[in-house]
Amino acid sequence: MLYTLKAEPKTVHWGYFNAGIKPALRVKSGDLVEIEAVTHHAGDAQNLMMDEGIARLYRDVPESDRWPGVHLMTGPIYVEGCEPGDTLEVRYLRMQPRLAYGSNLAGAWGHLYEETGSRERVTIYHINSCSCTACAKFAYDYPGRYEIPGRIIGEDEMIKEPALEGYRIPVRPHLGTAGVAPDSMERVSTIPPGAHGGNIDNWRIGAGSIMYYPVQVKGALFSVGDPHVSQGDGEINGTAIEASLDVIMQLRVRKDFHFPFPILETGEEWIVHGFDESLDQAMKNASRNMLDFLGQTRGLSSFDAYSLLSVAADFTVTQVVDTKQGIHVRLPKVVFPD
Repeated sequence: MLYTLKAEPKTVHWGYFNAGIKPALRVKSGDLVEIEAVTHHAGDAQNLMMDEGIARLYRDVPESDRWPGVHLMTGPIYVEGCEPGDTLEVRYLRMQPRLAYGSNLAGAWGHLYEETGSRERVTIYHINSCSCTACAKFAYDYPGRYEIPGRIIGEDEMIKEPALEGYRIPVRPHLGTAGVAPDSMERVSTIPPGAHGGNIDNWRIGAGSIMYYPVQVKGALFSVGDPHVSQGDGEINGTAIEASLDVIMQLRVRKDFHFPFPILETGEEWIVHGFDESLDQAMKNASRNMLDFLGQTRGLSSFDAYSLLSVAADFTVTQVVDTKQGIHVRLPKVVFPD
């Protein structure tokens, strides 16, 4: 069955995951959901990045309820029959930009903030659906510090300047943040990634991919947010091209296997992540997680798996700008015997 979940004040939660949130939707294993994922950067250019539905969220969700993180999440979705210890399989089938514009912010948390003059710079991009590219429309210096989630910038606050004239960025829509509810009745920030998923920021989590999330609470309580239309590995200045997306996905309960960390499957690769405050430790965590994955699914010894990773896997920086940094290890499916 196909369900629709719109982003409305009663169906969103801003800045947090929480096991105590009332479900916005209940589905069965195998059902399809068309869901609205709204960017928390729509206020960077309200005339271009907001329609009435998005404006209502910014207007009606109190600023006092937007904590401790920053991402605007739609959900949660309760999946019947899903229990702690199961795996929630999410097949992402379609991701379509809701509006034709997106925003990139070089924030104070960016990797080269001081080296670039300690300025918080916003670049607005136009999304061309025909060519599947994005081109910069203009840029401006953000007035003050970008600290309030969902602030709306007035036109009189923007001193618009040309930016990246002639450059075209390939569009690859994906979700920066999505996941199940952690086993906590307190608010868990959307900013760091973790075992529940969260702010992984891997651009490969787009249409045609499958994510496997380890379920921690009854019903899984799955939410999506932080939609992007393009991002490079590293997300070095702090953000992607942030833009709202309409997403179609299929949710399935898997009781035949369980892993303590999220796994990403594409048509060509298996991808496992590692997170930590230290990039070196994130690298070790990603390596260990992939060793565990190969041991459990392929029966490889740790030494055989270790050799395979060294000769066939690619380790890449997912992002360096969240409270926990990320490494992902990509192993091509063509190396497997079957």
